[in-house]
Amino acid sequence: MKKFLTLGVISAVLSGCGSVSTVLQGDADAARDLRKKKTYCQSIPRIYSGLAFDFCTLNAPPDPTGMLAPFVLLDLPLSAVFDTVSLPYTIYRQIEDGNLSIYWRPNRG
Repeated sequence: MKKFLTLGVISAVLSGCGSVSTVLQGDADAARDLRKKKTYCQSIPRIYSGLAFDFCTLNAPPDPTGMLAPFVLLDLPLSAVFDTVSLPYTIYRQIEDGNLSIYWRPNRG
């Protein structure tokens, strides 16, 4: 029973992790998550995207419950570690795909 509880807590923490949201999910999912939070950010770099995701979460209208900011502040060091470990992949993605756009704009050309 303790193993299931521990696994549940770990998965809940990781599901809110900025790095997991940007590196392991698709671009559309990460952008949707930030749009739901009504962030003022337009795009985030793929390199250290977890930290950028967390800062963009903080750069949004205040959460009415007041519960979001402490979790984001707890997530910052975890995202920094994960982002550092995933640098080779995120550097490659930054070169190939550029920044992750939060608000999609149609190509007018």
